[in-house]
Amino acid sequence: MHQKGFLDWLRKEKPDVVCLQEVKANPEQVPPEVREIEGYTSVWHPATKRGYSGVATYTRIAPSRVQLGTGRTEFDSEGRVLETEFPNFVLLNAYFPNSQRDHARLSYKLDFCESMLEYMNKLRASGKNVVLCGDFNIAHQAIDLKNPKQNEKNAGYLPEERAWFGKLVGHGYVDAFRMFQPEGGHYTWWSYRPTIRERNIGWRLDYFVCNPELRQQIASCDHQPMVKGSDHCPVLLTLH
Repeated sequence: MHQKGFLDWLRKEKPDVVCLQEVKANPEQVPPEVREIEGYTSVWHPATKRGYSGVATYTRIAPSRVQLGTGRTEFDSEGRVLETEFPNFVLLNAYFPNSQRDHARLSYKLDFCESMLEYMNKLRASGKNVVLCGDFNIAHQAIDLKNPKQNEKNAGYLPEERAWFGKLVGHGYVDAFRMFQPEGGHYTWWSYRPTIRERNIGWRLDYFVCNPELRQQIASCDHQPMVKGSDHCPVLLTLH
């Protein structure tokens, strides 16, 4: 991460909050200049298994509350969710499971998805605004990947995964990017295979999803495909 321009990107963009997924490290394994960036506080939720999964949040605004996980041990042990609360919303930084090539973890993933929706509804019912940021490992609709027909039986575009995303939207939650860009051809992940990214053969796997009460405060949501420090690109959300 830090060897591929992360710090340069951070200094240029100066975001208030940054959510990272699949960090694959404990904070003590990260160089001090990355763990302790001037002006930012970092919070980490690593997986119990070293070198696997994990999420981290960097913030310039002190959160009023921090919570590692949602209370489900089978997910929290993999460092899947990090919650930070700010004056006007709760931010959930989430790394959704990959259902895998042979669909071996599809049940686990769908259980995680359902637990996230339940948790978000609980926060919303308590009067809190919710912003869910993360790598969902799901392309919701045909316009969210380059080759939908060829991928109908592949992880990330399985009917069960897409149906859950539809259920999320059916509960009123807003896919922030789609508020501003209804067209296809906009992706956040590309294979490392040669020329794939250059030809824009990608998937939209990374999202900001907000509760409908927060909709009027969403000023913009953009992708940065030109930033190539990862096989994913940054997604930026601006709130009024």
